[in-house]
Amino acid sequence: MDGTVNLDRRGLLQAGGFLALAFAIPLDSPTAQTPPAAAAKPRLPGSLDTHRRLDAWIRINADRTVTLLVGKVELGQGILTAVAQICADELDIDLARLRIVSGDTALVPDEGVTAGSFSMPNCASAVRQASAEVRQILLALASQKLSQPAESLVVADGTIKGAGETSTTYWDLVLGQALEREATGEARPKPAAQHRYIGKPVPRLDIPAKMLGEQIFVQELRPAGLLHGQVVRPPTYRAKLASLDASAVERMPGVVKVVRNGSFLAVVAAREEQAIAAAQALFLAAKWDVEKALPGHDGIFDWLLRTRPARDIEIRNQARGVGDAPARVIEATYQRPYHMHASIGTSTAVATLAPDGVTTIQTHSQSVFQTGEAIAKMLGVETGKVRCQHVQGSGCYGHNMADDAAADAALLAQAVPGRPVRVQYTRDHEHRWEPYGSAMVVKTRAGLDKDGNVLDWNLELWSTPHGTRPSGHPGNLLSATYLEKPFAQPTPGNGGPPNYAADRNAIALYEFPGHRVVTHFITEMPVRVSSTRGLGAYGNVFAIESFMDELAHAAGVDPVAYRLRFLKEPRARDALTKAAERFGWDKWEKRPNRGRGIAFARYKSIAAYCAVALEVEVTRRNGRVRVLRAVAANDSGHIVSPDGIANQIEGGLIQSLSWTLKEEVKFDDTRVTSEDWASYPILTFSEVPPVDVVLIDRPGAPFLGTGEASQGPTAAALANAIFDATGVRFRRVPFTPDRVRAGLAT
Repeated sequence: MDGTVNLDRRGLLQAGGFLALAFAIPLDSPTAQTPPAAAAKPRLPGSLDTHRRLDAWIRINADRTVTLLVGKVELGQGILTAVAQICADELDIDLARLRIVSGDTALVPDEGVTAGSFSMPNCASAVRQASAEVRQILLALASQKLSQPAESLVVADGTIKGAGETSTTYWDLVLGQALEREATGEARPKPAAQHRYIGKPVPRLDIPAKMLGEQIFVQELRPAGLLHGQVVRPPTYRAKLASLDASAVERMPGVVKVVRNGSFLAVVAAREEQAIAAAQALFLAAKWDVEKALPGHDGIFDWLLRTRPARDIEIRNQARGVGDAPARVIEATYQRPYHMHASIGTSTAVATLAPDGVTTIQTHSQSVFQTGEAIAKMLGVETGKVRCQHVQGSGCYGHNMADDAAADAALLAQAVPGRPVRVQYTRDHEHRWEPYGSAMVVKTRAGLDKDGNVLDWNLELWSTPHGTRPSGHPGNLLSATYLEKPFAQPTPGNGGPPNYAADRNAIALYEFPGHRVVTHFITEMPVRVSSTRGLGAYGNVFAIESFMDELAHAAGVDPVAYRLRFLKEPRARDALTKAAERFGWDKWEKRPNRGRGIAFARYKSIAAYCAVALEVEVTRRNGRVRVLRAVAANDSGHIVSPDGIANQIEGGLIQSLSWTLKEEVKFDDTRVTSEDWASYPILTFSEVPPVDVVLIDRPGAPFLGTGEASQGPTAAALANAIFDATGVRFRRVPFTPDRVRAGLAT
């Protein structure tokens, strides 16, 4: 998977690269004719609808391989393997013949941000349709060449066989002219019974390179002539550089250049350790104007609720109508803190300013096109003068500092034209300056009848933004806000339906007679925030599914049976019941200090269905919670890569356990104090429970995004299991030993 293939922007042949796909169809043939301008174009699947040209997606190569070009990128979710399975099946070629170019802004279709569990519904569905259409066209050409009906031809690994000994190949049908036609949507993808790769366990395409230690991660890139850059951040968010005497630093060993632009301060050196030492010296030499502007860690929830104006958005208001007043009203409030991405490998980028004025950036950004646009505006150049090439980073779902590293490398590359500059942040730098997942407060209230049935359901949430990705705005790049001519950060918005953002999954999937949901959206940000895995879904599902458990216990009803009273969608019920069955819910026997919990959600109400059941043990003496085992049931529609889906559910579950048991960004009135693994601990290997994932396949159904489906249900299942073990309800995450011990003592 090479993101640096030598193609121009149209993907035409350069210096032995690709032989562009072409077909021997006369220009006056019906197949070649374009539809009348007045004819409405059909809606095409996923990203194919906005990038309709087939040659934007697929190339037939002179070396008897096929290249697939996609705008979505590999973040560890296995998307490139999944789309390769689809392409190989629909084209009838072996996987070994397939080459993938991903996330190169000069080559691939712009599919937007790789986020929100949209890769399968948008990218995979586009690849399936495009591949099916290319195969159909190739069969039509073979039919002409072999003088045999297309339906009588058989394809095996790109070889098309007819009656007798007649045959041709995809490569025999290529003439060397670019395929410049749009997809029609008329080709029918194969039925599930004809799949060779789809639905089968296929080894991840990127694993061999990782196992062999090849330079597959951006952190490992070391191009010839490399220089190393380090950025010197202010002591606090709002500090300004007052004065600087850099003369001593400029004389330090290996220092190539000290870069200052307003309050942006950085150094470029020959070696990485020289850059780090020079950056530390620069920080000490600089004089900063510092102000205290943070509410303090313990005051953040009061800050959200009481001290800042909020935009109130009613996203659901379903009145119950005439009926008896509730026999009982139950209320609860839930809180989630700021969360870090805490990527194991800190954010990195390599940038080079070429003689033609193009800055090329190797980056693990999830939004290469939009980040490239923002960087171009920051540099004051045309968008085409910045080329981003995605290279895998060592782990992140959400907006960490990958985009900032790309911007910083680009800024430093301008100071040393012709030399690649590598920027990799230190641990404390990443921890203190990355955009965090927003803190939230969620209040729930339910009016119940005498049998415990919900009559009126009310949920209100308070949150700062969950999305400040670059999106083409340089003000969303950290360093751009410190330049001599700073770019202001645009006022962040809150996504609307069906995805939502702060209010993602705030509308429960259960059917209640009365159902009201209000979002109190606060645009002011005391600390830097953006997207973490699931956005607001983690906090909202934690609240909804914890509250459903509280209502079930108040009604004296089994938590699974209680949910099924209000969960009417068959696929949702399947996920919940299959998780309970695999867990052994009905056979589970209560033991001292042991508890079980279950929770369910359909991610964004449009993506994968997921239910999680956990068994825990709580040590009352020290407040330690140990998860003994986990079961998850998942429905992602038509399964392409069973291993990939299982890995996503398992990985999301483990990360959610880490969030829910340990993770919490801490800060005082001036600065973030969570700056290392001691002050921001994460789940360790010894604390990971065995995870059993049940996959529900729906052949022929649409692909549903999976990567963020297990985050919310896991948090709620854990809270519910702790309650079952102790009889104490915890509504503020994380459930640290100190917090649990204090709760048990009251």
